[in-house]
Amino acid sequence: MSNNLGMDVRKSPRSRVRMDSKVRHLQQEADGRVINISRTGLALELASKLHAAAGSSVVIVNDDIGLLEGVVRWNYGGRLGIMFKPNSNSIAKVSAYFRNFHQEVRPVLSR
Repeated sequence: MSNNLGMDVRKSPRSRVRMDSKVRHLQQEADGRVINISRTGLALELASKLHAAAGSSVVIVNDDIGLLEGVVRWNYGGRLGIMFKPNSNSIAKVSAYFRNFHQEVRPVLSR
């Protein structure tokens, strides 16, 4: 799927969440928070810098989901867009998360 700017966008619907996580890239590790998730990827807000360019392999460690492998799609403004590697392990973990743990997070403040 692509938007009107010709960029690839996530095909699966996103769900807002707030899950503390860690992301590892090579010898670096950074704390962060998953801010939205879909069955194919997630967006992560970083608490510290992580030098990972688009196409870099990363590992996300999360208490609710477990260990997930992914590829950085974008890195902008202290946030990472990560696409899960399409293997049966990642698919099973994300499906189990949505089935057993997921709760949609609503914004606290309204405009």
